[in-house]
Amino acid sequence: MTSMASLQGKNGFVDDGSAVIERILEVKSEKLAASVKQLEDIYEIDRTVKVLLDNGFEKVALQFPDELLADSTEVATALKERTKKKIFVLADTSYGSCCVDEVAAKHVDAECIIHYGRSCLSPCSQLPVLYVFGKQPIDLAHCLESFDQFFKQDKNQPLLIMYDVVYSYCIDDFVLRLRNERNFKNIIQSFVKSEFNFSNNLKDISAPKHSGRHYILPENISIENCTIFYIGYESLTLTNIIMTYNKCKVFSYNPEIRIGRLETIQVNRALMKRYYMIQKAKDADVIGIVVGTLGIASYLTVISHLKKLIIHAGKKPYTFVMGKLNVAKMANFMEIECFVLVACPENSLIDSKEFYRPIVTPFELEIALNPSRQWTGEYITDFQLLLSCNHSNIEEVGKDDDEPHFSLVTGKYKQSRKYGIKGVSENIADNMKDLTLRNQNTSVSTLINSAAGEYFNSRTFQGLEQIKGTEVQLAEEGRSGIAKGYTDEVDHL
Repeated sequence: MTSMASLQGKNGFVDDGSAVIERILEVKSEKLAASVKQLEDIYEIDRTVKVLLDNGFEKVALQFPDELLADSTEVATALKERTKKKIFVLADTSYGSCCVDEVAAKHVDAECIIHYGRSCLSPCSQLPVLYVFGKQPIDLAHCLESFDQFFKQDKNQPLLIMYDVVYSYCIDDFVLRLRNERNFKNIIQSFVKSEFNFSNNLKDISAPKHSGRHYILPENISIENCTIFYIGYESLTLTNIIMTYNKCKVFSYNPEIRIGRLETIQVNRALMKRYYMIQKAKDADVIGIVVGTLGIASYLTVISHLKKLIIHAGKKPYTFVMGKLNVAKMANFMEIECFVLVACPENSLIDSKEFYRPIVTPFELEIALNPSRQWTGEYITDFQLLLSCNHSNIEEVGKDDDEPHFSLVTGKYKQSRKYGIKGVSENIADNMKDLTLRNQNTSVSTLINSAAGEYFNSRTFQGLEQIKGTEVQLAEEGRSGIAKGYTDEVDHL
Protein backbone atom coordinates (compact mmCIF):
# COMPACT_ATOMS: atom_id res chain seq x y z
CA MET A 1 0.00 0.00 0.00
CA THR A 2 1.30 3.40 -0.96
CA SER A 3 1.39 5.89 1.92
CA MET A 4 0.18 9.49 1.77
CA ALA A 5 3.71 10.72 2.50
CA SER A 6 4.98 9.09 -0.68
CA LEU A 7 2.09 10.57 -2.66
CA GLN A 8 2.97 14.09 -1.55
CA GLY A 9 6.43 13.80 -3.05
CA LYS A 10 9.25 16.27 -2.54
CA ASN A 11 7.13 19.38 -3.18
CA GLY A 12 3.86 18.32 -1.59
CA PHE A 13 1.03 20.79 -1.30
CA VAL A 14 0.48 19.93 2.35
CA ASP A 15 3.09 20.17 5.12
CA ASP A 16 3.24 21.02 8.80
CA GLY A 17 4.81 24.46 8.31
CA SER A 18 8.16 23.39 9.75
CA ALA A 19 10.05 24.64 6.67
CA VAL A 20 8.90 28.21 7.31
CA ILE A 21 9.52 28.03 11.06
CA GLU A 22 13.02 26.57 10.66
CA ARG A 23 14.05 28.88 7.81
CA ILE A 24 17.14 30.92 8.71
CA LEU A 25 17.15 34.62 7.85
CA GLU A 26 20.40 36.52 7.74
CA VAL A 27 20.31 39.69 9.86
CA LYS A 28 23.46 41.76 10.20
CA SER A 29 24.02 42.43 13.89
CA GLU A 30 27.54 42.76 15.23
CA LYS A 31 28.81 43.67 18.68
CA LEU A 32 30.25 47.16 18.89
CA ALA A 33 31.55 46.60 22.42
CA ALA A 34 34.32 44.06 22.96
CA SER A 35 34.56 44.72 26.70
CA VAL A 36 32.49 46.08 29.59
CA LYS A 37 34.43 49.34 29.46
CA GLN A 38 33.65 49.79 25.76
CA LEU A 39 30.01 48.92 26.39
CA GLU A 40 29.67 51.62 29.04
CA ASP A 41 31.43 54.15 26.82
CA ILE A 42 29.65 53.45 23.51
CA TYR A 43 26.17 53.13 25.02
CA GLU A 44 26.67 55.92 27.59
CA ILE A 45 25.61 53.80 30.55
CA ASP A 46 26.57 56.42 33.17
CA ARG A 47 24.57 59.17 31.47
CA THR A 48 21.59 56.87 30.96
CA VAL A 49 21.58 55.72 34.59
CA LYS A 50 21.70 59.34 35.81
CA VAL A 51 18.73 60.34 33.63
CA LEU A 52 16.64 57.37 34.79
CA LEU A 53 17.39 57.95 38.48
CA ASP A 54 16.96 61.74 38.33
CA ASN A 55 13.53 61.43 36.70
CA GLY A 56 12.32 58.43 38.73
CA PHE A 57 11.23 56.26 35.81
CA GLU A 58 10.19 52.72 36.86
CA LYS A 59 9.47 51.13 33.45
CA VAL A 60 11.89 51.83 30.64
CA ALA A 61 11.78 50.60 27.02
CA LEU A 62 15.00 50.15 25.04
CA GLN A 63 14.73 50.44 21.26
CA PHE A 64 17.61 49.03 19.20
CA PRO A 65 17.95 48.84 15.41
CA ASP A 66 18.64 45.39 13.99
CA GLU A 67 22.36 46.02 13.61
CA LEU A 68 22.79 46.75 17.34
CA LEU A 69 20.63 43.97 18.79
CA ALA A 70 23.74 41.91 19.52
CA ASP A 71 24.56 44.31 22.39
CA SER A 72 20.98 44.73 23.63
CA THR A 73 21.10 42.02 26.31
CA GLU A 74 24.29 43.33 27.92
CA VAL A 75 23.03 46.92 27.83
CA ALA A 76 19.69 45.97 29.39
CA THR A 77 21.43 43.90 32.09
CA ALA A 78 23.81 46.74 32.96
CA LEU A 79 20.97 49.25 33.27
CA LYS A 80 18.83 46.88 35.32
CA GLU A 81 21.62 46.11 37.78
CA ARG A 82 22.52 49.76 38.33
CA THR A 83 19.01 51.25 38.45
CA LYS A 84 16.89 48.36 39.78
CA LYS A 85 14.19 49.39 37.29
CA LYS A 86 12.08 47.29 34.93
CA ILE A 87 13.86 47.26 31.58
CA PHE A 88 12.19 46.06 28.36
CA VAL A 89 13.84 45.56 24.96
CA LEU A 90 11.45 46.26 22.08
CA ALA A 91 11.60 43.27 19.73
CA ASP A 92 10.52 45.06 16.57
CA THR A 93 9.53 48.53 15.44
CA SER A 94 6.22 49.33 13.78
CA TYR A 95 7.78 51.69 11.24
CA GLY A 96 11.37 52.68 10.48
CA SER A 97 14.02 52.00 13.11
CA CYS A 98 15.02 55.67 12.93
CA CYS A 99 11.67 56.67 14.50
CA VAL A 100 10.84 56.28 18.17
CA ASP A 101 8.21 53.55 18.53
CA GLU A 102 5.85 54.92 21.18
CA VAL A 103 3.17 52.39 20.22
CA ALA A 104 5.32 49.37 21.14
CA ALA A 105 6.51 51.10 24.33
CA LYS A 106 2.93 51.64 25.50
CA HIS A 107 2.27 47.91 25.28
CA VAL A 108 4.44 47.52 28.38
CA ASP A 109 3.28 50.82 29.95
CA ALA A 110 6.77 52.27 29.59
CA GLU A 111 7.36 55.70 31.12
CA CYS A 112 10.43 56.46 29.03
CA ILE A 113 12.11 55.28 25.82
CA ILE A 114 15.84 55.04 25.21
CA HIS A 115 16.50 55.02 21.48
CA TYR A 116 19.84 53.60 20.30
CA GLY A 117 21.67 54.09 17.02
CA ARG A 118 20.79 56.24 14.02
CA SER A 119 17.76 58.46 14.35
CA CYS A 120 15.78 60.92 12.24
CA LEU A 121 15.46 63.06 15.42
CA SER A 122 11.76 63.67 14.89
CA PRO A 123 10.25 65.00 18.15
CA CYS A 124 7.82 62.66 19.89
CA SER A 125 4.36 63.56 21.09
CA GLN A 126 4.00 61.84 24.47
CA LEU A 127 6.79 59.83 26.09
CA PRO A 128 10.17 61.24 27.17
CA VAL A 129 12.94 60.05 24.85
CA LEU A 130 16.66 59.76 25.50
CA TYR A 131 18.81 59.29 22.39
CA VAL A 132 22.00 57.26 22.63
CA PHE A 133 23.52 57.40 19.18
CA GLY A 134 26.45 55.13 19.83
CA LYS A 135 30.00 55.81 18.70
CA GLN A 136 30.86 54.44 15.30
CA PRO A 137 34.64 54.40 14.69
CA ILE A 138 36.19 57.16 12.57
CA ASP A 139 39.75 58.14 11.64
CA LEU A 140 39.51 61.82 12.55
CA ALA A 141 42.99 62.65 11.24
CA HIS A 142 42.15 61.24 7.80
CA CYS A 143 38.83 63.09 7.80
CA LEU A 144 40.69 66.35 8.51
CA GLU A 145 43.05 65.67 5.61
CA SER A 146 40.13 65.04 3.27
CA PHE A 147 38.46 68.25 4.43
CA ASP A 148 41.68 70.20 3.91
CA GLN A 149 42.05 68.96 0.34
CA PHE A 150 38.57 70.21 -0.57
CA PHE A 151 38.68 73.66 1.01
CA LYS A 152 42.31 74.72 1.64
CA GLN A 153 42.22 77.10 -1.34
CA ASP A 154 39.74 79.41 0.39
CA LYS A 155 39.70 79.20 4.18
CA ASN A 156 37.33 82.15 4.53
CA GLN A 157 34.33 80.59 2.79
CA PRO A 158 31.35 79.68 5.04
CA LEU A 159 31.32 75.92 5.66
CA LEU A 160 28.44 74.16 7.40
CA ILE A 161 29.40 70.92 9.17
CA MET A 162 26.63 68.31 9.20
CA TYR A 163 26.92 64.66 10.15
CA ASP A 164 25.24 61.37 10.86
CA VAL A 165 24.29 61.26 14.53
CA VAL A 166 26.50 58.22 15.17
CA TYR A 167 29.52 60.54 14.76
CA SER A 168 28.19 63.36 16.94
CA TYR A 169 30.56 62.41 19.80
CA CYS A 170 33.63 63.64 17.88
CA ILE A 171 32.29 66.74 16.11
CA ASP A 172 33.31 69.21 18.82
CA ASP A 173 36.90 68.02 18.55
CA PHE A 174 36.72 68.04 14.75
CA VAL A 175 35.49 71.65 14.59
CA LEU A 176 37.99 72.81 17.21
CA ARG A 177 40.88 71.36 15.22
CA LEU A 178 39.62 72.95 12.01
CA ARG A 179 39.61 76.35 13.64
CA ASN A 180 42.83 76.12 15.65
CA GLU A 181 45.08 73.80 13.62
CA ARG A 182 43.80 74.39 10.07
CA ASN A 183 42.88 78.10 10.48
CA PHE A 184 39.45 77.91 8.85
CA LYS A 185 37.64 81.15 9.69
CA ASN A 186 33.95 80.50 8.95
CA ILE A 187 33.14 77.04 10.30
CA ILE A 188 29.44 76.70 11.18
CA GLN A 189 28.74 73.74 13.44
CA SER A 190 25.36 72.02 13.50
CA PHE A 191 24.04 70.52 16.73
CA VAL A 192 21.74 67.62 17.53
CA LYS A 193 19.49 67.33 20.56
CA SER A 194 19.66 64.04 22.46
CA GLU A 195 16.81 64.52 24.96
CA PHE A 196 13.14 65.24 24.24
CA ASN A 197 10.10 65.80 26.44
CA PHE A 198 12.04 65.93 29.72
CA SER A 199 10.56 68.59 32.00
CA ASN A 200 13.98 69.82 33.05
CA ASN A 201 15.45 69.84 29.56
CA LEU A 202 12.88 71.65 27.44
CA LYS A 203 15.48 74.00 26.01
CA ASP A 204 15.57 74.76 22.32
CA ILE A 205 17.82 76.70 20.00
CA SER A 206 16.27 79.58 18.11
CA ALA A 207 17.92 78.74 14.83
CA PRO A 208 17.18 77.11 11.48
CA LYS A 209 16.31 73.44 11.85
CA HIS A 210 16.38 70.39 9.60
CA SER A 211 15.45 66.95 10.87
CA GLY A 212 16.39 67.77 14.44
CA ARG A 213 19.64 69.49 13.46
CA HIS A 214 20.23 73.09 14.53
CA TYR A 215 22.76 75.65 13.41
CA ILE A 216 23.31 79.38 13.85
CA LEU A 217 24.36 81.38 10.80
CA PRO A 218 26.65 84.39 11.24
CA GLU A 219 25.30 87.81 10.30
CA ASN A 220 25.15 88.65 6.59
CA ILE A 221 25.54 84.97 5.60
CA SER A 222 22.61 83.06 4.09
CA ILE A 223 22.39 79.31 3.78
CA GLU A 224 22.63 79.59 -0.03
CA ASN A 225 26.15 80.98 0.37
CA CYS A 226 27.32 78.02 2.47
CA THR A 227 29.01 74.82 1.38
CA ILE A 228 28.00 71.72 3.35
CA PHE A 229 30.47 69.11 4.54
CA TYR A 230 28.71 65.93 5.67
CA ILE A 231 30.35 63.19 7.75
CA GLY A 232 28.66 59.82 7.37
CA TYR A 233 27.98 57.05 4.92
CA GLU A 234 25.50 57.30 2.07
CA SER A 235 22.03 57.18 3.62
CA LEU A 236 18.56 58.72 3.59
CA THR A 237 19.90 61.47 5.86
CA LEU A 238 22.35 62.56 3.19
CA THR A 239 19.68 62.34 0.49
CA ASN A 240 17.35 64.59 2.49
CA ILE A 241 20.12 67.12 3.09
CA ILE A 242 20.92 67.24 -0.62
CA MET A 243 17.25 67.66 -1.54
CA THR A 244 16.54 70.28 1.13
CA TYR A 245 19.69 72.32 0.54
CA ASN A 246 19.65 71.88 -3.22
CA LYS A 247 21.19 75.33 -3.80
CA CYS A 248 24.31 74.42 -1.79
CA LYS A 249 27.32 72.38 -2.80
CA VAL A 250 27.56 69.25 -0.68
CA PHE A 251 30.78 67.37 0.07
CA SER A 252 30.79 64.16 2.07
CA TYR A 253 33.25 61.95 3.90
CA ASN A 254 32.45 58.27 4.42
CA PRO A 255 34.28 57.01 7.54
CA GLU A 256 33.62 53.36 6.67
CA ILE A 257 35.48 53.41 3.35
CA ARG A 258 37.61 56.51 4.17
CA ILE A 259 36.63 58.38 1.00
CA GLY A 260 35.62 62.02 0.59
CA ARG A 261 33.84 63.28 -2.49
CA LEU A 262 31.71 66.02 -4.01
CA GLU A 263 28.14 64.74 -4.13
CA THR A 264 27.29 64.71 -7.82
CA ILE A 265 23.77 63.36 -7.42
CA GLN A 266 21.65 64.86 -10.17
CA VAL A 267 19.62 67.09 -7.89
CA ASN A 268 17.79 68.78 -10.76
CA ARG A 269 16.76 65.41 -12.17
CA ALA A 270 15.55 64.26 -8.75
CA LEU A 271 13.60 67.48 -8.24
CA MET A 272 12.00 67.21 -11.67
CA LYS A 273 10.95 63.67 -10.84
CA ARG A 274 9.27 64.97 -7.68
CA TYR A 275 7.68 67.76 -9.76
CA TYR A 276 6.21 65.06 -12.02
CA MET A 277 4.70 63.45 -8.91
CA ILE A 278 3.15 66.82 -8.03
CA GLN A 279 1.44 66.93 -11.41
CA LYS A 280 0.08 63.41 -10.86
CA ALA A 281 -1.32 64.53 -7.50
CA LYS A 282 -2.91 67.56 -9.13
CA ASP A 283 -4.75 65.32 -11.62
CA ALA A 284 -5.99 62.92 -8.92
CA ASP A 285 -9.59 63.20 -7.71
CA VAL A 286 -9.38 60.59 -4.92
CA ILE A 287 -6.42 60.88 -2.56
CA GLY A 288 -5.40 58.49 0.23
CA ILE A 289 -3.68 59.85 3.33
CA VAL A 290 -1.31 57.11 4.51
CA VAL A 291 -0.28 57.43 8.15
CA GLY A 292 3.22 55.97 8.35
CA THR A 293 3.98 57.08 11.90
CA LEU A 294 2.15 57.39 15.20
CA GLY A 295 5.05 58.62 17.30
CA ILE A 296 5.98 61.99 15.80
CA ALA A 297 4.52 65.12 17.35
CA SER A 298 1.92 67.00 15.26
CA TYR A 299 1.10 64.03 13.02
CA LEU A 300 -2.61 64.46 13.84
CA THR A 301 -2.36 68.16 12.98
CA VAL A 302 -0.85 67.49 9.57
CA ILE A 303 -3.48 64.80 8.83
CA SER A 304 -6.24 67.29 9.66
CA HIS A 305 -4.53 69.92 7.52
CA LEU A 306 -4.25 67.53 4.54
CA LYS A 307 -7.91 66.49 4.83
CA LYS A 308 -9.04 70.11 4.78
CA LEU A 309 -6.75 70.85 1.85
CA ILE A 310 -8.12 67.92 -0.17
CA ILE A 311 -11.79 68.67 0.66
CA HIS A 312 -11.50 72.36 -0.19
CA ALA A 313 -9.97 71.38 -3.52
CA GLY A 314 -13.14 69.40 -4.28
CA LYS A 315 -11.39 66.04 -4.04
CA LYS A 316 -12.12 63.00 -1.87
CA PRO A 317 -9.80 61.97 1.00
CA TYR A 318 -9.45 58.54 2.59
CA THR A 319 -7.21 57.88 5.61
CA PHE A 320 -5.15 54.69 6.10
CA VAL A 321 -2.96 53.60 9.01
CA MET A 322 -0.65 51.28 7.12
CA GLY A 323 2.75 51.11 8.80
CA LYS A 324 5.42 49.72 6.49
CA LEU A 325 4.39 50.13 2.86
CA ASN A 326 4.52 47.42 0.24
CA VAL A 327 3.18 47.11 -3.29
CA ALA A 328 0.62 44.36 -2.59
CA LYS A 329 -0.87 46.20 0.38
CA MET A 330 -1.29 49.45 -1.54
CA ALA A 331 -2.79 47.67 -4.58
CA ASN A 332 -5.88 46.73 -2.54
CA PHE A 333 -7.23 50.25 -2.99
CA MET A 334 -7.37 50.79 -6.72
CA GLU A 335 -9.97 53.56 -6.41
CA ILE A 336 -7.28 55.74 -4.84
CA GLU A 337 -5.52 57.74 -7.56
CA CYS A 338 -2.72 59.15 -5.41
CA PHE A 339 -1.35 58.59 -1.90
CA VAL A 340 0.24 61.15 0.41
CA LEU A 341 2.55 59.68 3.05
CA VAL A 342 2.75 61.19 6.55
CA ALA A 343 6.08 59.96 7.89
CA CYS A 344 9.38 61.16 9.27
CA PRO A 345 11.70 63.11 6.92
CA GLU A 346 13.92 60.08 6.29
CA ASN A 347 11.02 57.85 5.21
CA SER A 348 8.92 60.40 3.30
CA LEU A 349 10.64 60.24 -0.09
CA ILE A 350 9.30 57.03 -1.61
CA ASP A 351 10.36 55.97 -5.09
CA SER A 352 6.90 54.82 -6.16
CA LYS A 353 7.79 53.45 -9.59
CA GLU A 354 6.97 49.92 -8.37
CA PHE A 355 3.62 50.99 -6.91
CA TYR A 356 0.41 51.19 -8.92
CA ARG A 357 -0.29 54.72 -7.69
CA PRO A 358 2.06 57.66 -7.03
CA ILE A 359 3.09 58.39 -3.43
CA VAL A 360 3.82 62.04 -2.62
CA THR A 361 4.87 63.98 0.48
CA PRO A 362 2.68 66.52 2.33
CA PHE A 363 4.79 69.32 0.84
CA GLU A 364 4.22 68.03 -2.69
CA LEU A 365 0.46 67.77 -2.12
CA GLU A 366 0.48 71.33 -0.80
CA ILE A 367 2.15 72.49 -4.03
CA ALA A 368 -0.35 70.50 -6.13
CA LEU A 369 -3.56 71.73 -4.48
CA ASN A 370 -2.75 75.11 -2.97
CA PRO A 371 -2.54 77.84 -5.65
CA SER A 372 -0.83 80.21 -3.21
CA ARG A 373 2.21 77.92 -3.18
CA GLN A 374 4.43 77.84 -6.24
CA TRP A 375 7.24 75.50 -7.24
CA THR A 376 10.46 77.43 -6.62
CA GLY A 377 12.94 74.60 -6.20
CA GLU A 378 12.68 74.83 -2.41
CA TYR A 379 11.97 71.43 -0.88
CA ILE A 380 10.63 70.53 2.57
CA THR A 381 10.62 66.95 3.85
CA ASP A 382 9.77 67.73 7.49
CA PHE A 383 5.99 68.18 7.72
CA GLN A 384 6.32 70.05 11.01
CA LEU A 385 8.40 72.66 9.22
CA LEU A 386 5.71 72.72 6.53
CA LEU A 387 3.06 73.52 9.15
CA SER A 388 5.17 76.23 10.77
CA CYS A 389 5.73 78.08 7.48
CA ASN A 390 2.20 77.59 6.12
CA HIS A 391 0.56 81.01 6.24
CA SER A 392 -1.82 80.60 3.30
CA ASN A 393 -5.58 80.71 3.71
CA ILE A 394 -6.81 77.20 3.08
CA GLU A 395 -10.39 78.46 2.64
CA GLU A 396 -9.33 79.98 -0.69
CA VAL A 397 -8.24 76.61 -2.09
CA GLY A 398 -10.50 75.37 -4.86
CA LYS A 399 -12.72 78.48 -5.11
CA ASP A 400 -11.79 79.21 -8.72
CA ASP A 401 -11.16 75.61 -9.73
CA ASP A 402 -14.37 74.88 -11.64
CA GLU A 403 -12.63 75.32 -14.98
CA PRO A 404 -10.61 72.42 -16.42
CA HIS A 405 -6.85 72.59 -15.99
CA PHE A 406 -4.15 71.56 -18.44
CA SER A 407 -2.49 68.33 -17.33
CA LEU A 408 1.26 68.20 -17.88
CA VAL A 409 1.05 64.40 -17.53
CA THR A 410 -1.51 63.64 -20.25
CA GLY A 411 -1.06 66.80 -22.33
CA LYS A 412 -4.82 67.39 -22.31
CA TYR A 413 -7.30 69.49 -20.39
CA LYS A 414 -8.81 67.69 -17.42
CA GLN A 415 -12.07 68.46 -15.68
CA SER A 416 -11.73 67.47 -12.08
CA ARG A 417 -14.47 65.36 -10.51
CA LYS A 418 -15.94 67.46 -7.69
CA TYR A 419 -16.79 65.62 -4.49
CA GLY A 420 -18.85 67.13 -1.73
CA ILE A 421 -22.34 68.67 -1.78
CA LYS A 422 -22.86 72.34 -2.56
CA GLY A 423 -24.70 74.29 0.08
CA VAL A 424 -23.99 71.68 2.75
CA SER A 425 -21.53 72.33 5.55
CA GLU A 426 -18.28 70.37 5.67
CA ASN A 427 -19.22 68.50 8.85
CA ILE A 428 -22.61 67.41 7.49
CA ALA A 429 -21.13 66.35 4.17
CA ASP A 430 -18.47 64.30 5.94
CA ASN A 431 -21.13 62.54 8.04
CA MET A 432 -23.10 61.67 4.88
CA LYS A 433 -20.29 59.61 3.40
CA ASP A 434 -22.03 56.33 4.25
CA LEU A 435 -25.51 57.42 3.02
CA THR A 436 -26.93 55.59 -0.01
CA LEU A 437 -30.13 55.90 -1.99
CA ARG A 438 -31.97 52.76 -3.10
CA ASN A 439 -34.53 52.32 -5.87
CA GLN A 440 -37.80 50.37 -5.74
CA ASN A 441 -35.96 47.07 -6.13
CA THR A 442 -33.90 47.94 -3.01
CA SER A 443 -30.69 47.96 -5.07
CA VAL A 444 -28.20 50.76 -4.62
CA SER A 445 -28.86 53.58 -7.09
CA THR A 446 -26.81 56.47 -5.66
CA LEU A 447 -23.87 56.59 -3.30
CA ILE A 448 -23.53 60.11 -1.96
CA ASN A 449 -19.97 61.41 -1.70
CA SER A 450 -18.50 57.90 -1.95
CA ALA A 451 -15.56 57.48 -4.33
CA ALA A 452 -15.13 53.84 -3.33
CA GLY A 453 -18.80 53.13 -4.02
CA GLU A 454 -18.62 54.74 -7.45
CA TYR A 455 -15.52 52.73 -8.30
CA PHE A 456 -17.24 49.51 -7.22
CA ASN A 457 -20.30 50.24 -9.35
CA SER A 458 -18.22 51.15 -12.42
CA ARG A 459 -15.86 48.15 -12.45
CA THR A 460 -16.52 45.18 -14.69
CA PHE A 461 -16.38 42.44 -12.03
CA GLN A 462 -19.33 42.81 -9.65
CA GLY A 463 -18.85 39.64 -7.64
CA LEU A 464 -20.32 36.14 -7.94
CA GLU A 465 -23.79 35.89 -9.39
CA GLN A 466 -26.55 35.09 -6.89
CA ILE A 467 -28.71 32.15 -8.01
CA LYS A 468 -32.08 32.27 -6.28
CA GLY A 469 -34.65 29.46 -6.05
CA THR A 470 -32.18 26.59 -5.73
CA GLU A 471 -33.57 23.61 -3.77
CA VAL A 472 -31.96 22.92 -0.42
CA GLN A 473 -30.20 19.55 -0.25
CA LEU A 474 -28.61 17.64 2.60
CA ALA A 475 -24.86 18.04 2.87
CA GLU A 476 -22.82 15.04 1.80
CA GLU A 477 -19.37 14.07 2.99
CA GLY A 478 -16.84 14.81 0.27
CA ARG A 479 -13.46 13.39 -0.59
CA SER A 480 -10.46 14.06 1.61
CA GLY A 481 -6.80 14.35 0.76
CA ILE A 482 -5.16 16.18 -2.12
CA ALA A 483 -5.64 15.98 -5.87
CA LYS A 484 -2.81 13.54 -6.47
CA GLY A 485 -3.81 11.18 -3.68
CA TYR A 486 -7.37 11.14 -2.28
CA THR A 487 -8.04 8.73 0.55
CA ASP A 488 -10.57 6.70 -1.47
CA GLU A 489 -7.95 6.12 -4.21
CA VAL A 490 -5.30 4.48 -2.01
CA ASP A 491 -6.59 0.90 -2.46
CA HIS A 492 -6.85 1.41 -6.19
CA LEU A 493 -3.23 2.64 -6.35
